[in-house]
Amino acid sequence: MKNGKKLIVANWKMHKTQTESLEFLNFFLNEIKKDHDREVILFPPFTSLGVISKHLYGTKVRLGAQNIHWDDYGSYTGSISGLMLGELDVKYVIVNHYERLRCEQNPYDKMTNLRLKAAQRHAITPILCVGETQEQRNADETEKIIDTQLSNALSDVDLNNLIIGYESIWAIGTGESCKPSEANRIIAWIRKQLGKKDIPIIYGGSVTHSNIKGIMAQPEINGVMVGSLSLDPTSLARIVNF
Repeated sequence: MKNGKKLIVANWKMHKTQTESLEFLNFFLNEIKKDHDREVILFPPFTSLGVISKHLYGTKVRLGAQNIHWDDYGSYTGSISGLMLGELDVKYVIVNHYERLRCEQNPYDKMTNLRLKAAQRHAITPILCVGETQEQRNADETEKIIDTQLSNALSDVDLNNLIIGYESIWAIGTGESCKPSEANRIIAWIRKQLGKKDIPIIYGGSVTHSNIKGIMAQPEINGVMVGSLSLDPTSLARIVNF
């Protein structure tokens, strides 16, 4: 992101087998413009990381993971470490996506901080997700909630190797999207809180090929996180090629 490119994050969540992932990739690579100037990152499920990694060599598409554990080894059934991700040439990792956190009691506790540091320790750029629910927005608590999330997560974290993802939680998977101007306002506020003008901050929440142009036209928004539409190669290509 230091090159100033717009960032397109495609979060597949719990979708696609290895076979389906390869079918998607082969079609998608032929659909996107060869001279595009975006940083496109695919975040497949863990089972597809290896096979996708092998087929991204020589392309402009990068590989990301959907979660990371804070330790390199240990008795953590079902977890995956930065050491393992680095071996697969994973360059980015999502930390604290709301859909992983909604069942946790203290989602922005010290474990978030440790996940961020673990990613950076293995030269993986973490994307820290922050955002408010509809109830919190209605109560005019958006800034208060995000400020708490940032304060709890970023102690001693290197801001030079970090991306912030502003997710309007109430818009995730609902078809509703935060107005581009409002997303721009919140992202500008986050950047001011962090005191770092060049930190990349992206927007997530029902991003489509219909609203991508308006979102990307906002001066404070450095990219988008795409959910359901990232599962269709034609739809994702339209977003990349906007």
